[in-house]
Amino acid sequence: MTAPDEELAAATSEGDDVAAPAADEETAAPEPPEFEGPVIAGRGICKTFGSTDALDGFEIEVSEGEIHAFLGPNGAGKTTFLRILLGLAQRDEGVLTVMGLDPWQDAARLHQFLAYVPGDLELWPQLSGGETIDLLLRMRKVTPVRRDELIERFELDPRKKVRTYSKGNRQKIALIAALAADVPLYLLDEPTDGLDPLMGQVFRECITERRDAGATVLLSSHMLSEVEAIADHVTLIRKGRTIESGTLLDLRHLSRTRVTATTQRPVVGLVESDHIHDLDISADRVTCEVGAAGLATVLTAVQNAGPVSLDCRPPSLEEVFLRHYGADPRDVALPDDESGDDSDDPEPVISLRDSDRVPAGQQVSS
Repeated sequence: MTAPDEELAAATSEGDDVAAPAADEETAAPEPPEFEGPVIAGRGICKTFGSTDALDGFEIEVSEGEIHAFLGPNGAGKTTFLRILLGLAQRDEGVLTVMGLDPWQDAARLHQFLAYVPGDLELWPQLSGGETIDLLLRMRKVTPVRRDELIERFELDPRKKVRTYSKGNRQKIALIAALAADVPLYLLDEPTDGLDPLMGQVFRECITERRDAGATVLLSSHMLSEVEAIADHVTLIRKGRTIESGTLLDLRHLSRTRVTATTQRPVVGLVESDHIHDLDISADRVTCEVGAAGLATVLTAVQNAGPVSLDCRPPSLEEVFLRHYGADPRDVALPDDESGDDSDDPEPVISLRDSDRVPAGQQVSS
């Protein structure tokens, strides 16, 4: 019997529900490494699979105590980078530290201080939801501090077998197992895939609470409205390279504002401006897109025409995203697979099936 089978047998030998490790049964929690600078710092990271450059000089910096969103189309290299962060793949070139440590050389130590939710999730179908959560926590050797609270908040019935769960309920198991213990770093790959809007709101509340408690979160997501609601910092990746990184306000300044106004007289004096785009003027209405440098010109022209109503709408994250990726048609065309996996990544992120085999002593992060 291999190590995972022994864990599974021990976890299921006493009935349907696995008792979570009691705090007094655990040894003192290890102290996180001391470091200066960003929690995650990467520069010039390259990774090649055959003739495919999954990462090509990628750069990222994730500061302590922030929610950092990691966005890009399928095949951009997001999952490859997350694997490198977890020590599941080795970079070919570049400098990368996680909490001051090298994720390839110090993977076992780092896994004590991070929690991971994979984008491609498979669980043991014969276990109940509660058993699965407890087994994942037991494998990571962490003391749960909010397990029951999270089960209640995510409205999960822990008595049901995993094989009876919907995709959203299986995703709840991974989220609960990741959030049930206090760690300084959370790595989340498409964490709300399958969740309904109500549970998506619960997730955002939980992640914000962890950020407010001092934890750092790096997440990838295709739910741009969700990222817009919680992210402090955004990094956009294309073809393995960083194309933009900054706060949402920074990124919005790089895009245009949509202006719609109704006026008493026709607006004049805007046709000549190089900063105004998609200009449409009728007798009493003007619409246009304008960069930061031309906004004052538009507002002055509207004022001179006698404003009746005015709507200035900053670009949404979705509009910022599409503007960056729409510049290159090769990056806009996404694969037919809508699962959220990166097409440049030839192997699964992580599998939690009982048919898989993990070498003895190797930790698996939930």
